[in-house]
Amino acid sequence: MFSGKIPTKKDSQGHCFIDRDGKIFRYILNFLRTSHLDLPEDFQEMGLLRREVDFYQIQPLIEALQEKEVELSKAEKNAMLNITLDQKTQTVHFTVREAPQIYSLSSSNMEVFSAHIFSTSCLFLKLLGSKLYYCFNGNLSSISSYLQDPNHLTLDWVASVEGLPEEEYTKQNLKRLWVVPDNKQINSFQVFVEEVLKIAMSDGFCIDSSHPHTSDFMNNKIIRLIRYK
Repeated sequence: MFSGKIPTKKDSQGHCFIDRDGKIFRYILNFLRTSHLDLPEDFQEMGLLRREVDFYQIQPLIEALQEKEVELSKAEKNAMLNITLDQKTQTVHFTVREAPQIYSLSSSNMEVFSAHIFSTSCLFLKLLGSKLYYCFNGNLSSISSYLQDPNHLTLDWVASVEGLPEEEYTKQNLKRLWVVPDNKQINSFQVFVEEVLKIAMSDGFCIDSSHPHTSDFMNNKIIRLIRYK
């Protein structure tokens, strides 16, 4: 791994300290033992690994990494995106302060939305996570933190309810959905579908003409997009 003489300082047990990232460095050590670059399926630190490989300049390792990058690139370019949508109307009860120490009980219908998203492209779900945000407790937070795994994401949110005080959204654990940087609230599936289509098509996806059935797509029940590059 080294050429020439490098002065080293050993501890009392004769061990040398190597100042490298242990999590990344272990893949290099494993390669030196096995001559195979074995990475986990959900490996997300390719940039860091590439810098480590460039540092050591081990030609067989460089070639193995290049082959792995080509393999991952092909897998990411050809991708499928499937979204299943569900909507229901729910009654929400809340109190309204009409005057000091005077409250009235009110209720209203609320639209509740659910979207189950699967994509073979982990990078696309990260892109989606950078565009869609939950509004909760007065703050916006990226949906990326709600990823079940690198390929699956489930979103649950509500439309704004007329007359519902802001604190009631927090009290009843009701999240609203926004798209940034447009700062647009998503109050319907039509808006959700439009925004997802804009994000997906900008990333090279197109509508799968063979599936789903036209009526399902028009009714916003199922969306399937594909990408060939």
